[in-house]
Amino acid sequence: MDEQSCSSLTDISLEWVCHNVEVLCVAQEDGSLQFRHCPLFPQELADQLLHRMADEGVLNDRTIGIFKNLEHLRLQRAYIQSSHLSAEAFRLALCPHKLQELNASHIHSDITISDVLHSITSSKVCRQGLQTLLMNGLHLYGEAGEESLQACFSMLRSLKKLSLAWTDLDDKSLEDICTMPMLESLDISGTNITDLTPLLSCDSRLRSLTAHGLQKLDMPSSSLILVLSKLQLLRHLDISNDKLVMDGDNLVQQLLERPGILPHLVSLDVSGWRGVSDATIQAFVEVRPDMRFIGLLATGAGGSELLCGDGNLKVAGESNLTQLCEALRRYSDRESFIREVLTHLYSHTSDMEGPQPNILKLVLAGMQHHTNSLHVQLVATACVFNLTVQELVLELPLHLVGTVVQQLLTAMKNFPNHEQLQKNCLLTLCSDHILQVVPFDRYEAAKLIMMLLGNQEDQTVQRMAVAVVSILVSKLSTEEISELGAEAFIMKQLLSIVQQKASLGVVDSTLKFALSALWNLTDETPTACRHFIQCQGLELYMELLESYYSEFSIQQKLLGLLNNVAEVEDLRMELMNEDLVEYILTLLINPVVEVDVSYFAGGILAHLISVRGPAWDLDAELHCTVQEKLHSSVLSWSSPEHAMVSYRTFQPFYPLLHVSQCSGVQLWALWAIRFVCSQNAPQYCSMLQTEGGTDILRVLSTHPDTHSDVKCLVENILKILERQDLHPVSPGSTSANITLH
Repeated sequence: MDEQSCSSLTDISLEWVCHNVEVLCVAQEDGSLQFRHCPLFPQELADQLLHRMADEGVLNDRTIGIFKNLEHLRLQRAYIQSSHLSAEAFRLALCPHKLQELNASHIHSDITISDVLHSITSSKVCRQGLQTLLMNGLHLYGEAGEESLQACFSMLRSLKKLSLAWTDLDDKSLEDICTMPMLESLDISGTNITDLTPLLSCDSRLRSLTAHGLQKLDMPSSSLILVLSKLQLLRHLDISNDKLVMDGDNLVQQLLERPGILPHLVSLDVSGWRGVSDATIQAFVEVRPDMRFIGLLATGAGGSELLCGDGNLKVAGESNLTQLCEALRRYSDRESFIREVLTHLYSHTSDMEGPQPNILKLVLAGMQHHTNSLHVQLVATACVFNLTVQELVLELPLHLVGTVVQQLLTAMKNFPNHEQLQKNCLLTLCSDHILQVVPFDRYEAAKLIMMLLGNQEDQTVQRMAVAVVSILVSKLSTEEISELGAEAFIMKQLLSIVQQKASLGVVDSTLKFALSALWNLTDETPTACRHFIQCQGLELYMELLESYYSEFSIQQKLLGLLNNVAEVEDLRMELMNEDLVEYILTLLINPVVEVDVSYFAGGILAHLISVRGPAWDLDAELHCTVQEKLHSSVLSWSSPEHAMVSYRTFQPFYPLLHVSQCSGVQLWALWAIRFVCSQNAPQYCSMLQTEGGTDILRVLSTHPDTHSDVKCLVENILKILERQDLHPVSPGSTSANITLH
């Protein structure tokens, strides 16, 4: 069992509610929704529902209305990150709750920090009870600028933790923030702050300061160090630099060497400041035995034994795999750091001896945080390949690998013209285990890769893409193949590749996989067969039959597709070409030709001379010859030891078993049924009985006009059925998937 694939009942239920929220609700006069029937939710479950709705992307001005029901849905920890909410909807639905925590980061609307502050402070229960507030990525003011500020931070008298990273927070607002009486933790990373002097106002209470990437800071190093030295209660300090530059002013060196500074520190992050020495870091840590974390990525430090990261002191750096994993955990939302980590991780994972699911999870998290960063995706996809190569992928949790595959497909979609990234992703996807076993959306994957194939001229990328598509198509359901086959561009793309290879006269894996994909794509898919005809596929295949006459593996794939076309009654006239029929007839009767080829040749001819569909309009003598040779050839076939073909259904064969058909046509269909039933009796005998095929066989067996050879073959099949001792089964109890031709 893939234990990590198992979701809790709570998770499953919450996901279902999120995806069916419109059905479960009724609209109010203002357009917002309310549950039709709402039980009393435990407070934690109400928090989880709101969080899950935000994560699933269904939280908006309509759906947030369900949380206006304070009697049954009581919130304390409100997570609305990355949702689509207006200021008014936020105020009406959430601010009446006794919120203790609020994460309103990166909301996709014009809601501002000012709007959130105004809404919170206008509610007495919120204003008095809120302890944690995260508003990362929002704008401070609206279009009116400072005039739109209707409330101030200092009104939040109970707030202990405030995060405003990557906002346009300015010095004036920082002064206001530093007057909050309970403030203990502050994140002002990536803001417009130029001066940290206001922090001195909260030196008696501030325990955590995150000031990563303050590129507009305009203070002499001595002044900055003086301010930091006054924050005696600090336990966490992050002054890392997202630009990864040389510490020209020796800021970090001076900070670390200042005697007695920050005595209670347990966590320090100076990543991104190049030029820091191991000796300085080690001396700082040794006099602070309670230190639990230090960030040293891209500093040049971290190589000493004390800083290896294996003990109580965790280190984010690049000196070893442990440090890199810590950096991935700590910096998943920092693009420049993740890029740096992944670059080093690639060399560390190039020769892994065993599966590393935890590292793969960390790489995945970095990819998910930075889907639009080419640099991150490029290096991450290379790391993914290293972590899933060959046998390693077999021991990884299926659910994890499936999520990784979906992320690879997202990267391919976001960067369709980047050849190396496409190659990285396809290298990972070129795995039988991934393509056949791992759960992911194979239909969307096949469609995406076919769309991207048109952008690729590199032969290696083309070969991998065609191979992946070929196997993906073979794993799709009949309905999915029908949908895929309805896309004419896919047929054109594959035929173009076949034409390109044929013009060079080569027989390589790209040609074989393209032919296999076309074969599978047209299986039980009349629309795809019509596209094949409309795209001049028949003319191309007639040329290929002649030019690859000695390549039986190619001939089989060509005839397999033409057999699919022949199954479509209104397309049979397209195949009524005397030269084509005579050539196929030679493949049927030639004793040198393998049964894998002559079988499909027989199938095409059987459909063409069938009494169903259009009448035979070629030479009458040729018609008689086909009937005669089809009968005698089928009787001469011996069953190959390998699985030559597999079927989802026997439906295309039943019309060929009608008592009005000639014996050659009946024999061909019966031989096919007997072959697969003898290869996999449980599957195909059950399918035959479920579809009513056994009744058709019995009618054929007892009819007075049935040829004795036909009766003999029918009896053989019925004996196989008897040996299975089958009982009637419901139509939905069996299924069969076509394998790669």
